[in-house]
Amino acid sequence: MKKPEEKQRPDLSKITVIYEDNHLIVINKLPGQIVQGDKTGDTSLAELVKAYIKEKYNKPGDVYLGIVHRLDRPTSGIVIFAKTSKAASRLSEMFQKHEVKKTYWAITSTRPEGGMGRLTHYLRKNEEKNKSVAKKKPNKGYKEAILDFEQKSDSDRYYLLEIKLHTGRHHQIRCQLAAIGSPIKGDIKYGAKRTNMDGSISLHSRTTSFLHPVKKENMSFTAPVTDDDLWRYFEKELR
Repeated sequence: MKKPEEKQRPDLSKITVIYEDNHLIVINKLPGQIVQGDKTGDTSLAELVKAYIKEKYNKPGDVYLGIVHRLDRPTSGIVIFAKTSKAASRLSEMFQKHEVKKTYWAITSTRPEGGMGRLTHYLRKNEEKNKSVAKKKPNKGYKEAILDFEQKSDSDRYYLLEIKLHTGRHHQIRCQLAAIGSPIKGDIKYGAKRTNMDGSISLHSRTTSFLHPVKKENMSFTAPVTDDDLWRYFEKELR
């Protein structure tokens, strides 16, 4: 019988490491994982990464891990963690200054007009509903949100969009695409007709590039899509 004080060993099969060095670690997050612990009490990605580092390097005591940005729980793709306080400080500043360049893939069932363009809205977060509201014109309490989108592929029922953010607002991609009548597949919070079977939404943080916070080298990473037939179809189409 397991002793009460013993903790269940974290399932390290649930993390996929894209890259790591002494200063940072890049993970391909699964949909449904939370980056940082919340009121649900579910095991966070940060906890899993700490356990991975502790086990791999046989580290005694607590493992330092800096959370410098987040992805929504139902979203998949690249998450960067810092392994040192110096890297955490510099990466956080880089994210604030939009020096970390990211592209996202989103699947929608409605093709945005024109197939490509720039969206500018003004968003406000509703804390109670954990949801953002978009307006076309400036409004008190609303923050400007800008993104570029381009249709990259299509299937018989869906469209794959590549998205580049120019601002980092709460639920920005989800809210802005919904505002033009193209909600993300599975995102019922923002107007999709039905959920995805696994509870995810079809939004994936696909690529990221930045200057290494310590080595000062150009870094670029691509996250493979999740094990889903539609995602696999689009990934194959764009090879």
